[in-house]
Amino acid sequence: MGIFRKVGPMAEKTRRRRANGAASKAKILDAATEIASERGYEGTSIGLVSKRCGLPASSIYWHFADKDDLIAAVIERSFDRWLSAWSLSDDGTTQQRVADMSMQVAEALLDSPDFLRLGLMLALERRPEEPRARTMYLQVRDQAMDQLREAARTLAPGLDESAVDQLATYAIAGADGLFIAKEIGGEAVDLPALFGIHGRAVVDTALRLTESAADGG
Repeated sequence: MGIFRKVGPMAEKTRRRRANGAASKAKILDAATEIASERGYEGTSIGLVSKRCGLPASSIYWHFADKDDLIAAVIERSFDRWLSAWSLSDDGTTQQRVADMSMQVAEALLDSPDFLRLGLMLALERRPEEPRARTMYLQVRDQAMDQLREAARTLAPGLDESAVDQLATYAIAGADGLFIAKEIGGEAVDLPALFGIHGRAVVDTALRLTESAADGG
C-alpha cells in the first residue's frame, strides 16, 4: 500500500467547509476594518458589516460573539501584520540598525494602521464596562513594548531595566504621536521621514542613558 491515501468524501467536505469558513471570516474582518476605520468603534455595527461584506448577520455571529469581539479581532489581526513586518537587523552600526527598524515600523503602520487607530481611540476612553477590544489593544501594546525592550537591551547592553523601560516607553510614545500627526495631517505628513528623525532621537537618548549609568547617575 502506497504512502498516499485518497481523501474520502467526508474529509474533503470538512476541508472545504474549513476553507470556506476561513474565507468568510477574512471577508468579515476586511469589512469590519473598513467600517471601523471610517466610523470608529461606536459607528460600527453588525448590520453595517453584514451589508458591506455581503454575508448574513448569522454568519458573523458564527465567528464572533458580538461587535466587541469582532473589533478585538480586527485589532489583533492588524497588529499581527504590523509586528511581523519589522525587526532589528543583526548587521550595521547602532544608528543604521535603528534607522532600518524605524523605517520598517513606519511603512508597516502605513500598511496596517487599524490596530493603532482603533486602539488609541479605545485606550483614551473610560467606560463602566471595558470593551474587550480595548483590552485586546492594551495586550498587543504590551507585546510591542516587550519587543522594543528587547531591542533596547540588544543595542544598549549597559542599561538597567529601569532605563530599558524608559527608552521603550519613549520610543512607543513618539511613535504614537507621529501616527496621530499623520492621521491629522494626511498626505502632508511624511511618516517615514519623521520616523527617521525619531529613530535618531531614540539612539541619542540611549547613549545619554548609558553615559548616565556609567557615571552612576
